[in-house]
Amino acid sequence: MFTGIIETLGTVQNIQKEGDNIHFTIASSISHELKIDQSVAHNGVCLTVVKLDENSHTVTAIDETLQKTNLGCLTVGAKVNLERCMQMNARLDGHIVQGHVDQIATCILVNELNGSWQYRFKYDASKGNVTVEKGSACVNGISLTVVNSADGEFSVFIIPYTHEHTNLQDVKVGDTVNLEFDIIGKYVARLMGRN
Repeated sequence: MFTGIIETLGTVQNIQKEGDNIHFTIASSISHELKIDQSVAHNGVCLTVVKLDENSHTVTAIDETLQKTNLGCLTVGAKVNLERCMQMNARLDGHIVQGHVDQIATCILVNELNGSWQYRFKYDASKGNVTVEKGSACVNGISLTVVNSADGEFSVFIIPYTHEHTNLQDVKVGDTVNLEFDIIGKYVARLMGRN
């Protein structure tokens, strides 16, 4: 379980393909604190640490993960949002995030405002996922509040701190992001027969 509160940005150092899998080596300020077999969210995708070096760690994404997320679009030098699992004795500052991406979305608007940024995302609503006005959504692993929710679209507004400390600063119109919809909303939608 995660909270959607990004701890730090990592930088992709190496990408190695092996069969249908891809091994990503990420340099970050928390890599030296990680352990083999630990779960870490990378752009909202829960991945297992398989190798450690002094200031970097390696994770493996299988084909299923690559098909359902934007990890396959990563290049060497790309910034990655990182979050370790939440501790059960800590405050839940974001919302309950599983690290299981539901689908990708495309950025259709980036609007720099006077001190904040608006992003609008479009996703395939036929997959049964929904957003709720003023509810939560996880975008590239970041817990954000949904604004202007519509069928297959929603917006978020970003404060300067979030813009500076996450990879949303690099997201442009046409880019894809990972979406994990609010788990409570998913269960309610299923109970109501929408999914």
